[in-house]
Amino acid sequence: MLSQSQARRIAVRAQLLDLPRPAGMIETVQRLGMLQNDPTTAVARNAGLVLWSRLGSAFVLDELQAALDGRALIEIGMVIWPAEDVALLRAEMDARRAGVGIPDWQRHMNAWVDATDACRRDILQRLADQGPLVAGELPDTCVVPWRSTGWTNDRNVNKMLDLLAARGEVATPGRRGNERLWDLAERIYPDEPIPPLAEAQRRRTQLGLRALGIVRNKPSEYGDLGTVVTVDGVPGRWRVDDGLLATVDTPFEGRTVLLSPLDQLVFDRKRIADLFDYEYLLEMYKPKAKRRWGYWAMPILCGDELVGKLDATADRSAGTLRVDAIHPDTELTPAMEAAIDAEIADLACWLELDVQRV
Repeated sequence: MLSQSQARRIAVRAQLLDLPRPAGMIETVQRLGMLQNDPTTAVARNAGLVLWSRLGSAFVLDELQAALDGRALIEIGMVIWPAEDVALLRAEMDARRAGVGIPDWQRHMNAWVDATDACRRDILQRLADQGPLVAGELPDTCVVPWRSTGWTNDRNVNKMLDLLAARGEVATPGRRGNERLWDLAERIYPDEPIPPLAEAQRRRTQLGLRALGIVRNKPSEYGDLGTVVTVDGVPGRWRVDDGLLATVDTPFEGRTVLLSPLDQLVFDRKRIADLFDYEYLLEMYKPKAKRRWGYWAMPILCGDELVGKLDATADRSAGTLRVDAIHPDTELTPAMEAAIDAEIADLACWLELDVQRV
């Protein structure tokens, strides 16, 4: 049995949020497994915030862009992956394109691509001749429009590109402003052998368990990977990465960190409620009057505890990082308050903004 503190420290170590800080950006992404490249810029894009929280203000966004331009990192479906893991994803793409062992909802999407195959071929030919291009520069020759009850209804080219990317036929080499560029996948992805699907899925699951450290025990998802444990005072059984379990009794040196709401440490709200006794909800989709913590409230980690939320906004036109509130979940000591202030100052320095407290 693990104590709650031991379980939390496994999760924090897995996400490289203890000391010492990781040394390099590429190594950090490799260990985290992926970076969600959400475009929200209330403070900064998620991918940059995640890297800043690990590497500090010495990290510059140009380094991330250079890695994407040089193909050391690859963006797929608004997620940034280490290049060496792309072959694992391509095994799943191949299966989806072939229609082998896929769920009914993917078969439904394949059926629409087949029904509009002329449009698919038109897009691939335009990319072959002129790519990379943004979606608005590609032809919409779909004879059967995409139907949805959501925002994608009748957005044929965008939906086609998303499905072709999921099938491994097109890929994103970069961006023009905030718009994704598209090109033929064969020009973007590393020319490496693609493993069998079962092997690729097992390897991806291993990497995912290592990145999170500790997860709810789901035999159907994790099989025999890791070690099954219980956590004192927490219901159910948990599965722990073996390498991180071996560190459970080694000295832990925590630090204070401001986290993106989309950070992997806090992304599973049920997990952080169980292990960290921490309540969190991303409130950007709520009306302002109904928000408790703020549009992009950043969870605050102190050591192995989540202790509050920072409501802050980057006002680039005014040159300020506006701090509207710190919402504590526990009594903050003077040392904790000083450490949080230091992190706010470091975040402002990284953003090249001045701190403005409201």
